Amino acid sequence: MNENDPKPAENSDLSELDARLAKARGQAQDPLTQEGPEKSEKGGALGLAFRVSVEIVSAVAIGVGIGWLLDDWLDTRPWLMLVFIVLGFSAGILNVYRMASGFGYAPGYAKPDKNTSTNSGTKAGTDE
Repeated sequence: MNENDPKPAENSDLSELDARLAKARGQAQDPLTQEGPEKSEKGGALGLAFRVSVEIVSAVAIGVGIGWLLDDWLDTRPWLMLVFIVLGFSAGILNVYRMASGFGYAPGYAKPDKNTSTNSGTKAGTDE
């Protein structure tokens, strides 16, 4: 073996990287389930209010954009914009309701079961 051969150092670096990856995969991936410092009530309420307002405003803005583009394309002013404003507002309210009731963006709108383990490091829906 040559003295300038870096293979033993590379193997130790790779094994160290593999150990760090295994440790990271073993930890919980959901930030909502991780323990951390307690949030103050003021910051929590302000963050919640900001999130609610962003959910509703962004959904309505997307509805306005889609309605405006379809109205311009199909020359049906203002009917499709009005329809998509209502749809956007209702989508925003649905998102706020899901957030407030704790469903979040879980598949099937079901609360995640706390007794089951998470698939750490794997993608959902893959057949491997």
